[in-house]
Amino acid sequence: MSVTSRYREAWEGFWREAPKEPGGVFWDADPKVTAALHLALFEPHLADPGLALVDLGCGNGTQTRYFADRFPHVVGADLSAAALDHARRADPAGQATYRLLDAAEKGAAETLHAELGDTNVYMRGVLHQCEPDDRQPLVDAIAALLGERGRVFLVELSEAARPVLGALAQSPDGPPPKLAPIFRHGIAPGEVADDAVPGYLRTAGLTVLASGELPLVTTEFVPEGARIELPSKWHVAARVE
Repeated sequence: MSVTSRYREAWEGFWREAPKEPGGVFWDADPKVTAALHLALFEPHLADPGLALVDLGCGNGTQTRYFADRFPHVVGADLSAAALDHARRADPAGQATYRLLDAAEKGAAETLHAELGDTNVYMRGVLHQCEPDDRQPLVDAIAALLGERGRVFLVELSEAARPVLGALAQSPDGPPPKLAPIFRHGIAPGEVADDAVPGYLRTAGLTVLASGELPLVTTEFVPEGARIELPSKWHVAARVE
């Protein structure tokens, strides 16, 4: 079985067991504290807000549906069919469309670009959950989806998140309930060096237009009652002549 196949099967297993209710997954936070904050940073850099928006690695579509109220055409894309089942059930009105897509597979993004044309792309916390060898192909796929006019908002856990996650995983009582399934299915987060992300973007032919830091809000709490927030870094990038 290939690395990509193992990765896909891990996600299928995770999403088949995932709760259906909102907030049941570790990162499934309310869009008011996730996508809304990101969109405020992203919108000033959009060259064409009328382009389709691709929510890459959309999972159960919580953020996708938020964007569907704000963009004319939104596509939630994920490599897990089980995740997309969750997304479609939660979107009976069909606010967005959903697409099974392994963006690290060569040619998959080009095929979607041929259908949609240039797109804007949103990707939250996907690179650190990828196999290392798939990270550059994934960013190359983003560049293919953007074409000449699109922009990407990419947010990833920063290196400072590692000790936070490590402490949660090694708690005497075990990891928090919503974090435990991630480890159990073999998709434990991996560290992406802070300077690696702009490097992936440059290699893909993209220019970083803006960047910054922002806590990534989760749906889990520590025993003392505080919500778990993970340090993250965001980048807006585009193809610039």
